[in-house]
Amino acid sequence: MIRKQNFNIPGAKGRIILIDVTFDDALKNAPLVIFAHGFKGFKDWGAYNLVAQYFAEHGFRFLKFNFSHNGTTTDNPLEFKDLIAFSDNTFSIELEDLNTVIDFASNGSSMPAVSDSYLIGHSMGGGISIIKTAEDARVKKLVTMASISSFRNLWPEEIEAQWRLQGIIYMPNTRTGQQMPLKAGLLDDLDKNGSRLDILAKAAEISQPCLIVHGSADTSVPFSHAEQLKKAMPDAELLIVPRGDHTFGASHPYTKNILPAPLLEFCSQAIAFLNRTFF
Repeated sequence: MIRKQNFNIPGAKGRIILIDVTFDDALKNAPLVIFAHGFKGFKDWGAYNLVAQYFAEHGFRFLKFNFSHNGTTTDNPLEFKDLIAFSDNTFSIELEDLNTVIDFASNGSSMPAVSDSYLIGHSMGGGISIIKTAEDARVKKLVTMASISSFRNLWPEEIEAQWRLQGIIYMPNTRTGQQMPLKAGLLDDLDKNGSRLDILAKAAEISQPCLIVHGSADTSVPFSHAEQLKKAMPDAELLIVPRGDHTFGASHPYTKNILPAPLLEFCSQAIAFLNRTFF
């Protein structure tokens, strides 16, 4: 039977990380996939619960989580109610959170312990997952999903001077109509930790098998990002999903009970890759 367990664990600066794990309870030693959502995202966005179900039906435990500073709360996990936390977020905080989640999955205190993990990262979460894979031998395989190749591609370069001067900028969330605040600490993080946060340089350090997946119709993160990642990781596999946009056909809210075709293609190809023996 497919089941889901929910957990709350402390993340960066004491803020809570919400976790859920979807699995087939008949498969005691199912491999674990950890999914990292993107910018202005959360673990239950769109069709992600259907994705978790699909992976569980195909022999995996699927763990997804909310980064501690993504702007959602334990009481409102589907809404951006904590814009103070959102404004304080940094890439180093997200790396700390991802490490905390892997530690949680590895220690066996609340769920069957795993020694190896697979990562899937979407968009900005793809960049975070690339860095973590380069740094952590516990990550055995990586799948990127419409990943960025540089964090500075998330905003126009010309706004940085004003951003630093004001100490904060506001990025519109077209879905909710909210103006999402970002403090200049995000830029400070990039300046202070430039080597660690260089996605392409970290990609070049990865020795684990990697699958780069990008939609042919992605207008949010152009296909050139996937090409740059492939150049940095020549041994990685590159998959183009026809007619796939940035979210592979999903939207929020997503009310259908079947995966959109591009997202189903992503899941199918990712599972085939994760099941393959490379060593």
